Amino acid sequence: MVSQKVKVRNVSGLHLRPASELSNICSQCNCDVSIICPKGRINPKSVLMLMGAAIKAGTEIEVQCSGGDEKNSLDKIVNAIKGGFGEKLIN
Repeated sequence: MVSQKVKVRNVSGLHLRPASELSNICSQCNCDVSIICPKGRINPKSVLMLMGAAIKAGTEIEVQCSGGDEKNSLDKIVNAIKGGFGEKLIN
């Protein structure tokens, strides 16, 4: 298992569009993926779970990947979150 903490930097947080993009990225990963956030551990392959977590801008989350292509999957997910899904970013 590999994990990394990352701050959600897009101004609107994980609203529907970025949550959908993140869910699509995670669904393509060949490993188990979890996100640890203030609401607990969620499965980011489910857009409904991401929306239910209500992750706001500035929130630090931990991405965990286990099995298969875990290192490459972690890098892909963390880079997408850091990039803000093409939206305006906070510092």
